[in-house]
Amino acid sequence: MKPSSTLTLAIAPDRTHLIAPSALLREALERQRTLTIAALLIWAAMLPALVALGLDERTVREVNVWIKPLKFMASIGLFWLSTAWFVGLLPEAQRRHASVRALVAVALAAGLFEIGYITLQAALGQASHFNFSSPFHQVMYTLMGLGALAMTATQPVLAWRITRHGRADLSPVWRSSVVLGLVLTFVLGAGAGGLLGSVQPPSGAGLPVVGWHLGGGDLRPAHFVGMHAQQFIPLVGALLATAGADRRWLWGFVALYTAWWVGTMAMGLDGAVFTPPPAAYSTSAT
Repeated sequence: MKPSSTLTLAIAPDRTHLIAPSALLREALERQRTLTIAALLIWAAMLPALVALGLDERTVREVNVWIKPLKFMASIGLFWLSTAWFVGLLPEAQRRHASVRALVAVALAAGLFEIGYITLQAALGQASHFNFSSPFHQVMYTLMGLGALAMTATQPVLAWRITRHGRADLSPVWRSSVVLGLVLTFVLGAGAGGLLGSVQPPSGAGLPVVGWHLGGGDLRPAHFVGMHAQQFIPLVGALLATAGADRRWLWGFVALYTAWWVGTMAMGLDGAVFTPPPAAYSTSAT
């Protein structure tokens, strides 16, 4: 499959023939098969989790126990699939480089560990996050944080490989948007995530689907903005590349996006409640 230099498709301006979902799936499998299959499988696992959501009335901090696994399955699956797509911006030989194989393995292992533990805790009717009720739960919570950090750290590694070895047919705006998106996924996503690990969100359902509380004390919106720089910035870069815009427009959007993240961080830190010592927690902690 030979790449084209004509920019006609916003989601992948380095290709011109990808329109049908089946073609997009074939392309993703060609770019990075392991992460693409993992993403599809984890999304398929959302179906039994949705059934459990409908049948299981147990809650943790006033939220159904299956909400958290569903959100993490959706998010990590998207993270894997996006990473797989961006690996395809490297020449085929570079996709087999040791650093690329390593970042794929780290992203896969960290994501599986996090989803596995969160799902296990949901099945047990217990919290996965902010659960310091035993040394085991304390260790697992710490490992989840380290795993999340390692997973986001794969993104600047991929950005570096694309900067050094990206395919010659890539539009400069498209390439820059991917690199910036991957770097900011780590900087903003891990930046918010590091604080989020010590700031327990308010209890209750919050906004529909996402569960956020916008009245202060909830860093999850900032974490969302940071983590999804991986998709938002490249998507805008693809649209700009298709329209023939230069990189000044991209830099303007990145500045606005960063300001959005700063705003959500300020909102979350306003009224934030930092984690008390583990000894103050009970088995109902979340």
